[in-house]
Amino acid sequence: MLYFDGVFGLVLLALWLFCLFDVITTDASRCRHLPKMVWVLIVLLLSDVGSILWLVAGRTWDSATTAGLPYKGNTGLPRRGSTGRYPEYERPGRRVASNPDDDEDFLRQLRERAEQQRHEYRALRAEDVARDERERRRRSGDEPD
Repeated sequence: MLYFDGVFGLVLLALWLFCLFDVITTDASRCRHLPKMVWVLIVLLLSDVGSILWLVAGRTWDSATTAGLPYKGNTGLPRRGSTGRYPEYERPGRRVASNPDDDEDFLRQLRERAEQQRHEYRALRAEDVARDERERRRRSGDEPD
């Protein structure tokens, strides 16, 4: 009898967790009869009864648009041969890559930036050499402090 109670308790806990995650990940427009936050509170506070109420009255079960669980990547939209909301090359705001060798402005900016970095490196290197030379002279006694 104790074994049965333990298994039954685990099943109810699993049902409650499933329904809680399902309510949280379901789009608010897909919740029936009550707002999403009310469903979250019902499932959270009335664990077993709230879970059953969610499955019966709150969750939509139309199989045409719910091909998978919402937290497994289902967008709630009917599929048109792709797994996402937009096909790979039709995403809004997607910039098509171009060949950088064809873009003269880009190449000019690269050359200018490289030349500026070379110039800065040479100036820093000359500064380091001069500082090292002054330090060497100071240590050898050629130049007063």
